[in-house]
Amino acid sequence: MANRKSLTLLSLFGLVLTSADLVAADTKPFDATDLVTLKRLSDPAVSPDSRHVAYTLRSTDLDADKGRTDIYLLDLRAKAPQPRQLTRDPANDSSPQWGPESQSLYFLSSRSGSSQIWRLNPEAVEPEQVTDLPVPVGSYRIAPDGSRIAFTASVFPECKSLQCSADKSKAMESDKISGQLYDKLFVRHWDHWLDGTLSQLFTVSLGDAGKVTGKPVSLSASLTANVPSSPFGGNEEYRFSADSQSLVFGARLADNKEAWSTNFDLYQVPAAGGKLMPLTADNPAWDTQPRFSPDGKHLAWLAMARPGFESDRFQVMLRDLDTGTTRSLTPEWDRSFGALEFTKDSKSLLLSGYHLGNKALWRLDLDTGKHVALVEKGYVGGFASTDQGVIYVLDTLRAPADLHYLATGKSAPRQLTQVNKATLDKLAMGEFEQFQFKGWNDETVHGYVVKPANYESGKKYPVAFLIHGGPQGSFGNHFHYRWNPQTYAGQGYAAVMIDFHGSTGYGQDFTDSISGDWGGKPLEDLQKGLAAALKKYPFLDADKTCALGASYGGFMVNWIAGKWPDRFNCLVNHDGIFDNRMMYYATEELWFPEWEHGGPLFNNPEAFEKHNPVSYVENWTTPMLVVHGTLDYRVPETQGLATFTALQRRNIDSQLLIFPDENHWVLKPNNSIYWHQVVNDWLERWLK
Repeated sequence: MANRKSLTLLSLFGLVLTSADLVAADTKPFDATDLVTLKRLSDPAVSPDSRHVAYTLRSTDLDADKGRTDIYLLDLRAKAPQPRQLTRDPANDSSPQWGPESQSLYFLSSRSGSSQIWRLNPEAVEPEQVTDLPVPVGSYRIAPDGSRIAFTASVFPECKSLQCSADKSKAMESDKISGQLYDKLFVRHWDHWLDGTLSQLFTVSLGDAGKVTGKPVSLSASLTANVPSSPFGGNEEYRFSADSQSLVFGARLADNKEAWSTNFDLYQVPAAGGKLMPLTADNPAWDTQPRFSPDGKHLAWLAMARPGFESDRFQVMLRDLDTGTTRSLTPEWDRSFGALEFTKDSKSLLLSGYHLGNKALWRLDLDTGKHVALVEKGYVGGFASTDQGVIYVLDTLRAPADLHYLATGKSAPRQLTQVNKATLDKLAMGEFEQFQFKGWNDETVHGYVVKPANYESGKKYPVAFLIHGGPQGSFGNHFHYRWNPQTYAGQGYAAVMIDFHGSTGYGQDFTDSISGDWGGKPLEDLQKGLAAALKKYPFLDADKTCALGASYGGFMVNWIAGKWPDRFNCLVNHDGIFDNRMMYYATEELWFPEWEHGGPLFNNPEAFEKHNPVSYVENWTTPMLVVHGTLDYRVPETQGLATFTALQRRNIDSQLLIFPDENHWVLKPNNSIYWHQVVNDWLERWLK
């Protein structure tokens, strides 16, 4: 495609809204099928000698209705590194990790019938299986000296062997009694009912030939806690020490209070098994992601300060392992960090976190406390240190993820991969720009506008007004695979997104401001943000607008229906809250509504009622599409059914789209395409 390199660089650094004549005439507008079928790069793993980086690449098979993953390799010493595919099995191969000698590359694979650990030499023809356990491996890590593997697996805690858990699971499948008896919360979490298993952390020895020797030993069996945390935790929650003699992991030991506790602690345990030593018992809030410095002198981790608040600021803690002295490295730096890694020389930490509508990457010097921004624009989805710089995964609102390299002391990054180039060269996407305006209390609020694909100057375009969830989240400079504004740009709409009060990346006070005020400051920001966008960008058609949101964004759509009913031509509500009262008693993670509304419903009913959409149904007039997943246990499907019932009973044009096999997100490829089709048909009906 002509001038695509220029467009990519302009988008990367935020210099956008260029002229439409840069778009080649032979391109087609980006659509949902393109979104679903793009290749997705993740999991960069740099070899200990810093010569190679391995990564996972996902492709999508629409006929099979699923994605599959393979491992690829880049030689960083080559002048023009060319990706080399290492695995080609029809099964999923993912999560590459290197052995200490930089010759063995481990990975997870389902090619044997269940998820197990495999290994290959990048120069060899075929990989070999390392583990052959009776239960699937969830995640794993290789000890720095290669002597052990740590792995996680779901087991029945009363079992003394992995085979016992496998046998019990098989017996339950054939049992004619399907009833489950519970005596504490959780009973279900995210999208599954609890079956009595826990994820535990194990280690097993590796012999000289890289073969498993001996039996696995559970390191967390004495805890009634999932390691890693459920449902989204992975191997970022545990690490070997630099000398491979111990591990540190995070776990929430809350017993019957698990559903309303965010108290995760770090524990240290000998790698061969033994007594647990609590490391962060003095902090009643969240501690996670332990990291040992390569020189073995320090332990770093992320820590929150306020119990019960899952969106509190993650500070970076550092402990001197000789003296035990512990301090925060970021007490005055008002950003919350999502990931951290030591640099190879142990002198600095690499940190990523949301920052002004982007997910940035910084380097923090341990001695001086000074930080330097390495990547400020776009979304850093993963990173790893090398001897002479940092490898990172970056995407933007116009470009899906690729690998980049930034050498120490250099300001210009080097893009290493273009995994979707052949496809992107044939697609037209919308250009984007970030803007600012005065929101609630005249405070600065940020937003993005995305032009329609193949934009023509002088034309007016209908508006898709996208409202993010969380609510402590962000619709930023990120190539999202569920709510991607380019899918609307490709249909001829302009997309507008506002990071209202409560959004992340603008300081903790800004994030905190939404708690207890779900329908106040955020609604005012959305109103002022849309008005500011309409004034600043004359191509936006003020008379053709539709508001769309999911989760908290769905709550806001219901709130808008009752409190701002005359603004939009249509609404789209995905998995949104209809009634705060029933939501409290039906959701699973109770710490969330209790923090947001000031305690349990039975102690503070006024707070739950203050911004309750169900109380304003009498004002509803705007046509609405309602979407919900039956497996959504975060916002149960009855919230969507109730919304649709209210709309139908008031004789408002409305539709209900139910996915019986989806959770809070629509993940299956063909379901995702159908979701976009139904949403686009709804927008076309009311805006075109």
